Amino acid sequence: MNKKLVAAIAATAIVLNVSATAVASADNGKGRAAMSSLLSGLVSNGTITQSQADAITKAAQDARAAAKGVMDKNRAAINSVITSTLGISLDSLKSQLKAGESLATIAGDKKGVLITAISAEINKQIDAAVIAGKLTAEQATAQKVKTTERVTNMVEKIKLKGEKGKARA
Repeated sequence: MNKKLVAAIAATAIVLNVSATAVASADNGKGRAAMSSLLSGLVSNGTITQSQADAITKAAQDARAAAKGVMDKNRAAINSVITSTLGISLDSLKSQLKAGESLATIAGDKKGVLITAISAEINKQIDAAVIAGKLTAEQATAQKVKTTERVTNMVEKIKLKGEKGKARA
């Protein structure tokens, strides 16, 4: 439950930070099984050795772990921006979201300031991805063009979802 809430709060960061999260977001468990099957086939037909297959599997695991680390760091930064902009604790924010309120409702007259602050943080994360070589300048520019719109949508719509997508009250 707590992980779902944190993920909801930082949904935009996850969506926009394509570079760091590509491996983690693309892998829903089915990707690992498919890769394992593919590698087994390549080993069986002699295209690669078991040692090479193991090295590929390890590299993929390392990439997922690194992406998770970046996502967690970015999520924490977004949480910090939200709570500092609104002047509330993370626990208070979580409680209000669990009660079914959107970030826009929680922000009230600070909604515009919140959107600006989150957008600035996400753009900073995009810039960091460029510096790290995970995005090109062109990709970053394309992402930044959409940042404010995406953040606005997130602020307007984000609510803690319960089972089967229903908002909890």
